[in-house]
Amino acid sequence: MKATNEEHVCKDEVYASIFSNYSKTVFNYIYYKFGNEEKAYDVVQEAFIKLWENCSKVSPEKAKSYVYTIANNLYLNVIKAEKVRLKYAPESNPVVNESPDFLMEEQEYKDKLERALQALPENQRTTFLLNRIDGKKYAEIADMEGVSVKAIEKRMHLALKSLREQIEGI
Repeated sequence: MKATNEEHVCKDEVYASIFSNYSKTVFNYIYYKFGNEEKAYDVVQEAFIKLWENCSKVSPEKAKSYVYTIANNLYLNVIKAEKVRLKYAPESNPVVNESPDFLMEEQEYKDKLERALQALPENQRTTFLLNRIDGKKYAEIADMEGVSVKAIEKRMHLALKSLREQIEGI
């Protein structure tokens, strides 16, 4: 059965509704994978452009899944390209930041947390941040990732275990 025009994303108000309902969560999802706001913004923008370009092929019910899939694929393409660039990039010297003791300790803790988060496998880091920062339920994360709730529970368990080992007091 062919869908009528009203069942497609091509109508401005339908597309605008999809964008306003999902752009922030798609952004956060990709941002947590990247750890980079600019790259996440670019990927989300590109995903919604692709949704618009294919609006006659996507029903509003499938739009959320479509945008997540496109955004994730774009993310994977960028990561692949970065791996090639990093392989041939020269090493840079770290910047030394001098500050008062308490600021330095705070920065050291933030750095330690950031390193611990970056050390997590991407799927554990994404699950942890979506749950703890965005307040997403395991079922929502499982739907976004296309895995079972049990898989999300396992990821979260492993992420928390790893973070506890690396950082005292979490």
